[in-house]
Amino acid sequence: MESVYNPQAIEAEVQASWAKNKTFKAVEDATKEKFYCLSMFPYPSGRLHMGHVRNYSLGDVISRYQRMQGKNVLQPMGWDAFGLPAENAAIKNNSAPAKWTYQNIDYMRNQLKSLGFGYDWDRELATCTKEYYRWEQWFFTKLYEKGLVYKKNATVNWDPVDQTVLANEQVIDGRGWRSGAIVERKEIPQWFIKITDYAEELLNDLDQLEGWPEQVKTMQRNWIGRSEGVEMTFSVAGSDDAFDIYTTRPDTVMGVTYVALAAQHPLALAAAQNNPALAAFIEKTKLENASEADMATIEKEGVDTGLKAIHPLTGEEVPVWAANFVLMDYGSGAVMSVPGHDQRDWEFATKYGLPITQVIEGQEGDDISKAAIVEKNTLINSGDFNGLDFDAAFKAISDTLVAAGNGKVTVNYRLRDWGVSRQRYWGTPIPMINLENGESVPVPADQLPVELPEDVVMNGVTSPIKDDPEWAKTTYNGEAAFRETDTFDTFMESSWYYARYASSDSDDAMLDPEKANYWLPVDQYIGGIEHAILHLLYARFFHKLLRDVGLVESDEPFKSLLCQGMVLADTYYREAENGAQDWISPTDVDVERNEKGQVTKATSKLDGQPVISAGMSKMSKSKNNGIDPQQVIDQFGADTVRLFIMFTSPPEQTLEWSDSGVEGANRFIKRVWKYANDVITSGDASALADVSLSSQHKNLRRELHKTIAKVSDDIGRRNTFNTAIAAIMELMNHVTKAPLESDADKAVAHEALRAIVLMLSPITPHVCHKLWQTLSDSEQIEDAAWPQVDNSALVEDEKLIIVQVNGKLRAKITVAADAAQADVEGIAMSEENVSKFIEGKTVRKVIFVPGKLLNIVAN
Repeated sequence: MESVYNPQAIEAEVQASWAKNKTFKAVEDATKEKFYCLSMFPYPSGRLHMGHVRNYSLGDVISRYQRMQGKNVLQPMGWDAFGLPAENAAIKNNSAPAKWTYQNIDYMRNQLKSLGFGYDWDRELATCTKEYYRWEQWFFTKLYEKGLVYKKNATVNWDPVDQTVLANEQVIDGRGWRSGAIVERKEIPQWFIKITDYAEELLNDLDQLEGWPEQVKTMQRNWIGRSEGVEMTFSVAGSDDAFDIYTTRPDTVMGVTYVALAAQHPLALAAAQNNPALAAFIEKTKLENASEADMATIEKEGVDTGLKAIHPLTGEEVPVWAANFVLMDYGSGAVMSVPGHDQRDWEFATKYGLPITQVIEGQEGDDISKAAIVEKNTLINSGDFNGLDFDAAFKAISDTLVAAGNGKVTVNYRLRDWGVSRQRYWGTPIPMINLENGESVPVPADQLPVELPEDVVMNGVTSPIKDDPEWAKTTYNGEAAFRETDTFDTFMESSWYYARYASSDSDDAMLDPEKANYWLPVDQYIGGIEHAILHLLYARFFHKLLRDVGLVESDEPFKSLLCQGMVLADTYYREAENGAQDWISPTDVDVERNEKGQVTKATSKLDGQPVISAGMSKMSKSKNNGIDPQQVIDQFGADTVRLFIMFTSPPEQTLEWSDSGVEGANRFIKRVWKYANDVITSGDASALADVSLSSQHKNLRRELHKTIAKVSDDIGRRNTFNTAIAAIMELMNHVTKAPLESDADKAVAHEALRAIVLMLSPITPHVCHKLWQTLSDSEQIEDAAWPQVDNSALVEDEKLIIVQVNGKLRAKITVAADAAQADVEGIAMSEENVSKFIEGKTVRKVIFVPGKLLNIVAN
């Protein structure tokens, strides 16, 4: 082998070998235990960033380790290729989104290959291809036939610049997350999928997910938001109108002093026809961001509608207000307001001078003139219900409402049906046909896919398929009709891609059930916790839909979930004349640090002038602190990048980028290479059974097999890759100090080297592949088995005993592992440094801890 480690040459050679031999091609094999490992696929933005590298390194290490356990491993890769960013980039670069996307895919594919990830590239998919979205369209039509799809007018967040609907989570401080434009409230027709039909199952099945972080499951439980409460009816005085409200606090119903409606509630809209102030208020709310999360913090505003509602228990009239803290999209768009026991209602009532009534006992010091009393307690000022606690009041009040025909006990969910319509171009066309009579019907299966034209010109304002009336024209049963010009929310594509990987060569069906059920569910899923709610919830929902049409058998898509932390890097800036911060790439900064690693001086490499250190922050374009993986690969090699990424931090925690840490990882690989060269050039090794091992040899083998046991547990069970690498590094400290002279030396060294190369191979696969070619003529390392622990090597022939006199250390002695106490005492007493401290004294007691300690008490 070459004496000098050359990562560029090694990695190019090894990657070519993998490609030629299709090393990582996965084929269904019922005789082998399968393992499906999947990292969340990337959006083809043009370049990988270090967050990608970390995510995919984690998946690759797990996949390679499981392969070495003898499992049939599938690890695929593809592209989440639809979405608004491609449109914006196409406009900026004067290109069609398709061309821009496919160019980026080509570049990023090569980047992934340069990092040595063991993907089955034969299963590669891109969600923007008709071969993929054809089946998504087909599936949507099946859901429509099952009554799980519907269209209705909905009030949405409308971005007037990007000309599309935004989810509440995409509205930040009232502005669109990409355009920065002030978001408007707009009512437009939208397509929905009934995820609420599966709310209870989605909630209950979280208990099956033992391999998921509790934090993620809690986030999903809260998002689904199951609650038990009472739905009650308020009549409108002087009319036949009525409306329902839902509450989880029926114990407070006697404290209702007003009712609040969403601005878009039909009763509010009707009242506004003769109420200019109300009409103006409704128009104003259309321009406001209306996410549920904002309701607790926004300034409460409203207008009296002039209507009166009849209390369902007392029969008294209470005013009806339109309020900005009530959302039409949540519940019935109406709430009973109990200002004495709800802080939001209290703030509104205080602002507009509405009555505040206390009907729940407070604690000492509570004062409803200063704040609402929100804790549950005994009822007061509640007529027949006085003295009841919450549970008794819930039952008594609900029974009374039910008996009067004014209410019912019900379960409610915070979760709302999934609005899948988007008004942009670069997405899957929704496969529906709009007829002239106003009805909508699904596109027949033999006309799928409805293809998205790729050769288009973007004007930066509207969707090309909306601008082209010819594209939408079609016929249905011989009558003129129009295709739907909205496209799917891109969460649709990412909700089932994991299943398509499992039967990616299926041309005549969405999934091949036999292949899909062999691989599914995914055994290990890896991705950022930012996807904990929407993507993971939608994927779980989609999987249950796939199950219910007979395409898969399992209930859940992902058995285990690993959420990796962010990658942080140093940030530097200078202050511009206008006070803005001009961020400078850390690669353009020379840095001096103190012994604690703190920056003491930072200067620009470009002009030598000082720059300001702003500490560490998530790698981002906005702060110009992203590190290009390709630059690091070109300098140190992919194995160094992978080793640094896996060693520097536990996977779920943030990772701080460090140039010195990268250099340290590179030095370690060079050290392994040098040790391998030393061992291999020392000569052939005898079999361990043919040599006589000294105590030093046995001790070294013990360290070796303890390390194998620890690394196996750290990678296979705990996913603590950093501690696994640390253990291998510590083992390297032992083996490199051992001699390479006798046959026994060489036999132990060869055993250690083979184990080290095998244990490192999931992490640094290129260098280990190359070393294994020298160590094993019969197999590639990718087909080698994980090293096994030799339990006999863990048995200690000798023990190191600490000898104390009156509790103070006086000697360390080595004795046989099974030595009796009397023998240990004899050896200890003969030690010069022990005997001189007990000479002339009487031994009162001897404390013996077998294999560890001997304490002689003498005076």
